[in-house]
Amino acid sequence: MSEPTRYSKDYLGHSLLATDKGTSLWTDGWGRLKNNTLAIVSLGVLCCFCFVALFTPIIAPYGYEEQNLLLGAVPPSLDHWLGTDIFGRDMLTRIMYGSRISLAVGFLASAVAVFIGVLWGSIAGYFGGRTDIFMMRLVDILYALPFMIFIVLLMVVFGRSMLLLFLAIGAVEWLTMARIVRGQVLALKQQEFIEAAISLGLSHWVVIYRHLIPNILTPVIVYTTLTIPSVMLLEAFLSFLGLGIQPPESSWGLLISYGVETMEEYPWLIFFPGLFLSITLFALNFLGDGLRDALDPRASKD
Repeated sequence: MSEPTRYSKDYLGHSLLATDKGTSLWTDGWGRLKNNTLAIVSLGVLCCFCFVALFTPIIAPYGYEEQNLLLGAVPPSLDHWLGTDIFGRDMLTRIMYGSRISLAVGFLASAVAVFIGVLWGSIAGYFGGRTDIFMMRLVDILYALPFMIFIVLLMVVFGRSMLLLFLAIGAVEWLTMARIVRGQVLALKQQEFIEAAISLGLSHWVVIYRHLIPNILTPVIVYTTLTIPSVMLLEAFLSFLGLGIQPPESSWGLLISYGVETMEEYPWLIFFPGLFLSITLFALNFLGDGLRDALDPRASKD
């Protein structure tokens, strides 16, 4: 009888310890995300693409400017897995280097948009009143401005540069983020823990930085994963029109633009850059959907 008694005590003790420890929203969210096969595969694809983009100068099969005019455009072969362009440059190498620009624009411009949007929406939602009215009416005005004219004016006045492209795209994509954050802050600032922080004499900026922003990270993260694809598509569109990345730099959008000119004779010049861009956009969207489902507070109660 002694053995069952000891086992019962051990089992109850372990059960109580596991119950007391508990789990956080992020732990529960990661557990649900791991069960989403499509989201995990998408995350793996994105990590692979980022790794390749980061180490492209080391692992690229050919040099970035290496070309063979005598070779010209040839279809995929053992020497050139994705073929070559009309100047004899290896397409795999150009796509790898193009991924550095496309992914950098996607992530950095989205970071600019998130920073501005979270700060703007938090201030507008927290202070409310005339401050909220003024800030959000300005957002509405910016929404009404034609984005392409704004980009063209920036390029004409300040010249074409990659940094300007980051700032221009990020300066427009933050508008929706600001609205989302404002709505979340309006709901949170009525909660007891915010009122308690204010009653303790904490400054407004401390309340925003330490109490409001950490509690709205879930929708911010989810929407960020959905912003990156739209930013990458926007860069590709601008490069396609000749307003984005300029030679000798390259991006997937610029490669697609070149491929369109010769797509009837050399279809691989547009197929492969379009394929990699499509895979990346699908992966980001699937990951965003997975994060939305995993971090949904209502799902965590099930």
